Amino acid sequence: MPGRDWRDLRPRLLSALALIIVAVLAISLGGYAYGLLIVATMAGMAAEGCALFSLSPRSWRGALFVAWSFCAGLSAFCGRWEATPAFAMTAFVFGPPLWLMNAVIVAGGLSLMWLRLGADCGVWAVVFVIAVVVSSDSAAYVTGRMIGGPKLAPRISPGKTRSGAVGGLLGAVVAGFVVATIPGAGFAVRGAGWALLLGIAAQAGDLAESAVKRARGVKDSGRLLPGHGGLLDRFDALLAAAPLAALLSLLAKPGLPFWSVGFDGLARGLGRFLGG
Repeated sequence: MPGRDWRDLRPRLLSALALIIVAVLAISLGGYAYGLLIVATMAGMAAEGCALFSLSPRSWRGALFVAWSFCAGLSAFCGRWEATPAFAMTAFVFGPPLWLMNAVIVAGGLSLMWLRLGADCGVWAVVFVIAVVVSSDSAAYVTGRMIGGPKLAPRISPGKTRSGAVGGLLGAVVAGFVVATIPGAGFAVRGAGWALLLGIAAQAGDLAESAVKRARGVKDSGRLLPGHGGLLDRFDALLAAAPLAALLSLLAKPGLPFWSVGFDGLARGLGRFLGG
């Protein structure tokens, strides 16, 4: 069938296995292992962002841009969360494209750090988000190649199909429902609902990064991960989904996971925001 092309499956699986091993160890250990991994990944993504916009990470300006993301992550890890917005706001000195790149990396990286080290149910919060994103990506990959069909956004990402997008969302919902039942905290149905929204955010993040690469005339953001490309290629969806999960964690009742938030929690959060 025209939709079936499995040539990149083996390197994708091997790279995914290596990532899973590293992620499981870091998430389970928490503390320095997890925090410094997030900081290093933020710096790596910033270096790839430089290359996307023809700025060498080895130049003084490129090194400074990488340091911007690195220091934002390090500040959060050291507990200086109040200092982190400065690194996102002052990055305008690098120009609009890199400013936006920095904002995405900082928002996504700090959200992942908060979910594990600052939010209630930290381990399961991170597991939930990663499971939803990975399941969405994997289900979209398999469904798209088995079924094929009309392209989702041919001008942005010719390989993505509408069937793959639907399959990815179904995979996200199943993953959210399953993970939400494991900690015993309940709210599995709400977990499935939020997983759907996280899946939509993940696919939007994937398409956004594809649009940037398309505009810059490159296939991958890097070559660090065989079968996946670079860090931005692998974590683009996670960068989009994690901030939503982190925001929900701020609205959740103490001791409950972020997917427990219902309409009442959203209303309270909106009320606090509007009320100052």
